[in-house]
Amino acid sequence: MGSLPQDGPWLDDAAGRLIRPYTVSDGRTRPTAALDLLSMVRATGVEPLVHLGPEHTQALGLCARPTSVAEIAAYLRLPAVVTKVLLSDLVDCGALTTHAPRFDDQPTDLTLLEAVLDGLRRRL
Repeated sequence: MGSLPQDGPWLDDAAGRLIRPYTVSDGRTRPTAALDLLSMVRATGVEPLVHLGPEHTQALGLCARPTSVAEIAAYLRLPAVVTKVLLSDLVDCGALTTHAPRFDDQPTDLTLLEAVLDGLRRRL
Protein backbone atom coordinates (compact mmCIF):
# COMPACT_ATOMS: atom_id res chain seq x y z
CA MET A 1 0.00 0.00 0.00
CA GLY A 2 1.67 3.22 -1.10
CA SER A 3 0.54 6.49 0.36
CA LEU A 4 0.85 9.78 -1.42
CA PRO A 5 3.74 11.75 0.08
CA GLN A 6 1.83 15.02 0.35
CA ASP A 7 -1.18 13.40 1.98
CA GLY A 8 0.47 11.34 4.70
CA PRO A 9 -0.81 8.00 5.91
CA TRP A 10 -4.50 8.89 5.61
CA LEU A 11 -4.70 8.48 1.83
CA ASP A 12 -3.73 5.52 -0.33
CA ASP A 13 -3.17 5.42 -4.09
CA ALA A 14 -5.72 2.67 -4.73
CA ALA A 15 -8.02 2.79 -1.71
CA GLY A 16 -8.37 6.55 -1.26
CA ARG A 17 -9.03 7.85 2.24
CA LEU A 18 -8.18 5.14 4.77
CA ILE A 19 -10.42 6.49 7.51
CA ARG A 20 -14.03 7.56 7.25
CA PRO A 21 -14.44 11.35 7.16
CA TYR A 22 -16.80 11.37 10.13
CA THR A 23 -14.16 9.64 12.22
CA VAL A 24 -12.17 12.87 12.28
CA SER A 25 -15.15 14.68 13.82
CA ASP A 26 -15.94 11.85 16.26
CA GLY A 27 -19.19 11.24 14.39
CA ARG A 28 -20.44 14.77 15.07
CA THR A 29 -22.42 16.35 12.25
CA ARG A 30 -23.48 19.61 13.85
CA PRO A 31 -20.99 22.41 14.28
CA THR A 32 -21.29 24.55 17.42
CA ALA A 33 -20.44 27.76 15.52
CA ALA A 34 -22.71 29.23 12.87
CA LEU A 35 -20.74 28.57 9.67
CA ASP A 36 -21.77 28.31 6.06
CA LEU A 37 -19.62 27.58 3.02
CA LEU A 38 -18.86 31.27 2.47
CA SER A 39 -18.00 32.05 6.09
CA MET A 40 -14.49 33.39 6.44
CA VAL A 41 -12.24 32.04 9.18
CA ARG A 42 -8.83 33.29 10.33
CA ALA A 43 -6.32 32.13 12.90
CA THR A 44 -6.16 34.31 16.00
CA GLY A 45 -2.67 33.25 17.04
CA VAL A 46 -4.03 31.63 20.20
CA GLU A 47 -2.71 28.09 20.71
CA PRO A 48 -5.46 25.57 21.53
CA LEU A 49 -5.13 24.39 25.14
CA VAL A 50 -6.86 21.10 24.37
CA HIS A 51 -5.39 18.28 22.29
CA LEU A 52 -6.84 18.32 18.79
CA GLY A 53 -6.36 15.88 15.94
CA PRO A 54 -4.11 16.25 12.89
CA GLU A 55 -7.00 17.50 10.76
CA HIS A 56 -7.54 20.35 13.21
CA THR A 57 -3.87 21.25 12.90
CA GLN A 58 -4.08 21.15 9.10
CA ALA A 59 -7.20 23.32 9.11
CA LEU A 60 -5.61 25.84 11.46
CA GLY A 61 -2.55 26.01 9.22
CA LEU A 62 -4.77 26.98 6.28
CA CYS A 63 -6.20 29.95 8.16
CA ALA A 64 -3.22 32.31 8.34
CA ARG A 65 -5.24 34.67 6.14
CA PRO A 66 -9.05 34.88 5.89
CA THR A 67 -10.16 31.70 4.13
CA SER A 68 -13.64 30.40 3.34
CA VAL A 69 -15.03 27.20 4.81
CA ALA A 70 -15.45 25.86 1.25
CA GLU A 71 -11.76 26.38 0.47
CA ILE A 72 -10.66 24.64 3.65
CA ALA A 73 -12.97 21.68 2.94
CA ALA A 74 -11.44 21.39 -0.54
CA TYR A 75 -7.85 21.54 0.75
CA LEU A 76 -8.59 18.95 3.45
CA ARG A 77 -10.57 16.76 1.04
CA LEU A 78 -13.32 16.42 3.63
CA PRO A 79 -17.08 16.94 3.38
CA ALA A 80 -18.17 20.47 4.24
CA VAL A 81 -20.12 19.36 7.31
CA VAL A 82 -17.07 17.59 8.75
CA THR A 83 -14.93 20.65 8.03
CA LYS A 84 -17.48 22.86 9.77
CA VAL A 85 -17.27 20.68 12.88
CA LEU A 86 -13.47 20.85 12.89
CA LEU A 87 -13.51 24.63 12.41
CA SER A 88 -16.13 24.99 15.14
CA ASP A 89 -13.83 23.18 17.54
CA LEU A 90 -11.10 25.69 16.70
CA VAL A 91 -13.49 28.63 17.13
CA ASP A 92 -14.63 27.24 20.49
CA CYS A 93 -11.07 27.07 21.82
CA GLY A 94 -10.25 30.58 20.57
CA ALA A 95 -7.80 29.55 17.83
CA LEU A 96 -10.04 30.85 15.00
CA THR A 97 -12.28 33.81 14.50
CA THR A 98 -15.11 33.82 11.97
CA HIS A 99 -17.16 36.38 10.13
CA ALA A 100 -19.66 36.48 7.32
CA PRO A 101 -18.22 37.28 3.90
CA ARG A 102 -18.46 40.86 2.68
CA PHE A 103 -20.35 41.41 -0.51
CA ASP A 104 -20.33 44.57 -2.53
CA ASP A 105 -23.64 46.33 -2.96
CA GLN A 106 -23.53 45.46 -6.64
CA PRO A 107 -25.75 42.60 -7.81
CA THR A 108 -24.08 39.34 -8.79
CA ASP A 109 -23.13 39.09 -12.44
CA LEU A 110 -25.26 36.31 -13.96
CA THR A 111 -22.68 35.55 -16.67
CA LEU A 112 -20.05 34.91 -13.98
CA LEU A 113 -22.34 32.47 -12.19
CA GLU A 114 -23.12 30.68 -15.46
CA ALA A 115 -19.39 30.37 -16.23
CA VAL A 116 -18.74 28.88 -12.80
CA LEU A 117 -21.62 26.43 -13.24
CA ASP A 118 -20.34 25.40 -16.69
CA GLY A 119 -16.86 24.85 -15.26
CA LEU A 120 -18.23 22.69 -12.46
CA ARG A 121 -20.28 20.61 -14.90
CA ARG A 122 -17.19 19.96 -17.03
CA ARG A 123 -15.24 18.74 -14.00
CA LEU A 124 -17.98 16.31 -12.97
